[in-house]
Amino acid sequence: MHLELFNNLNASDFIPRALDLFRFQYEHNPLYRRYTDTLGVNPAGVARLEEIPFLPVSFFKTDAVKTTDFVPETVFTSSGTTGMVSSRHEIKDLDLYRQSFRTAFTHFYGTVTDWCVIGLLPSYLERSSSSLVVMVDDLIKGSGHAQSGFYLYEHETLYRVLQQLEAKGQKTLLIGVTFGLLDFAENYSLSLRNTVIMETGGMKGRRRELTRPELHAFLASRLGVDAIHAEYGMTELLSQAYSAGQGLFTCPPWMRMLVRAEDDPLEVRPEGEGIFNIIDLANQWSCAFLATDDVGRIRPDGRFEVAGRVDNSDIRGCSLLVA
Repeated sequence: MHLELFNNLNASDFIPRALDLFRFQYEHNPLYRRYTDTLGVNPAGVARLEEIPFLPVSFFKTDAVKTTDFVPETVFTSSGTTGMVSSRHEIKDLDLYRQSFRTAFTHFYGTVTDWCVIGLLPSYLERSSSSLVVMVDDLIKGSGHAQSGFYLYEHETLYRVLQQLEAKGQKTLLIGVTFGLLDFAENYSLSLRNTVIMETGGMKGRRRELTRPELHAFLASRLGVDAIHAEYGMTELLSQAYSAGQGLFTCPPWMRMLVRAEDDPLEVRPEGEGIFNIIDLANQWSCAFLATDDVGRIRPDGRFEVAGRVDNSDIRGCSLLVA
């Protein structure tokens, strides 16, 4: 089932797959069924993606969001700041997550064995329940490159390694949380022609917030790259969207973004400005239909831009940037 979802999903298959999964989760997820019933939605009458009820991600802070009854293989938690309630995503099948991010990486960046993968994830690396760390650790091991690995605060070592890889012409992915990349770039300047710099968000109140264009312009100038890539993901999802620059994100084939009106959460559209709803078909065993607090715009071609967060919403540790 997993390989079929990730490797053989045509664009024309997405809507019927999503509708089938909606009805399955309505039947087997008690929390989602209660939420759907409260909205007065009859699953038999839902024929369009925009008619599906989207569960607010805040439920992951207060309830176990589970489709079918199972003992989780692991639990991912969000990195929220001190005093905040963390989201908990109970994972029935960790291999489903692995297949999702592995296939997505190949879809956007090619075979992982062609890359040296370096993770700059201080604080996240110290949390065993971080879905981001699980993903980067798997990509590091999958690359098979001798210099792939995690770097906490060893910026001098990281600087030397990047120079060595650059001299060899080695394709390299440096994936890091925002404050980690900023700390590194403030102290070291490079000219990287063979390296992709990918930021994953994460300021965690450590410094003045930067807009995404400000952040990317600074990193690009200091590290000598033409564009800064980015990853859009969250604890409540099992899939990620990627940007190759200019803050424009593209979803993998099994993930789709919609927008809802701020003054009417049931007014949902496939494009335009609003608050993001997400369909993640990989979320088979939690909830595939989530209403986030992220504000932005979806273009007619499906690519999207993140503008910030809804006023007064909880600030997630991975999403403190505004555009």
